[in-house]
Formats: sequence, structure tokens, C-alpha cells
Amino acid sequence: MRDEAAFRAFVEENGATLLHAARLLTGDHQRGEDLVQTVLTKVYLKWGRIDAPLAYARRALVTAQIDASRRRWWGERPTETLPETAGADGLAPAEDRDQLRRLLAELNPRERVVVVLRYYCDLSEQEAAATLNMPVGTVKSTCSRALARLRVELTAGGAGQ
Repeated sequence: MRDEAAFRAFVEENGATLLHAARLLTGDHQRGEDLVQTVLTKVYLKWGRIDAPLAYARRALVTAQIDASRRRWWGERPTETLPETAGADGLAPAEDRDQLRRLLAELNPRERVVVVLRYYCDLSEQEAAATLNMPVGTVKSTCSRALARLRVELTAGGAGQ
């Protein structure tokens, strides 16, 4: 039997964090919401059997995003402007969030996942490696490459403004 109250508490406590991570992983607000909904469904179905729900949810986010990125999608296309208002959720101004999303979208899916897990989800290299089921060295090198690419893009974008 599932503990409905515990699951609700988990969603209330971690839902916003999972949603923000999903938005960063997908590069899109709506796809991020869809991804979180999919993941929370999986978490709910296994609720009584998982020991670390947040770790399971993070891994499910990554897996679901990788699976989705492998499928070719011909439906909706993201637009250049996002509907968020500046600072409505207590985060950085909308322009900064938009720039971060655009920069992350330039990374390949593996680099994006590593950067989001390391710096948004604040996982150590070992935790990220365990979540992604890859060697720690691969996480380190992927993260290093991704950060170098982000620095180049940020510098190139800042020089033109």
C-alpha cells in the first residue's frame, strides 16, 4: 500500500527542484513540465519500494530525457521568447535564465545532463557518476568539456553585446 501523504510531502518538498532541473535538461518550459509529470508517475508507482525517492527521481529525469532526445519530434517547436516574468519565482532575472537555457541547449545531451546534475542538483562527481551509471572520470571530463564550451559561448555572446 502506498503512503499517499508521504508522496504528497515528497512532491511538495522536491517538485520545484525537479521541475527546474527538467527545464534545464530539456531547454523548454512545457517539455520540462511533461518530463516531471512522467517522472513523478514513475516514482508514485514504485513509491513503497524505493529507498531514496529523490535520487530515483533524478535518475528517472535523466533517463526519460535521454530517451526523449533519441526520438525525432516533428510537433511543437520552441520559440525564442519565454513567457516567464522577471524574478516571479525568486530566481535570477528572466533574461539570465533565458541565457542559461540557451547556453545549455548548445550542449549535447550528455554534457547538459552532467552540468545540470553537478551544478543545479549540486551532486558530487561520485553522485553524478552513480546517477548516470558511468565512471567518475567520464563525469569529470564531460563536465570540463561542457564548462569550456559554455565559457566560449558566454564570452562570444558577451563580446557581441
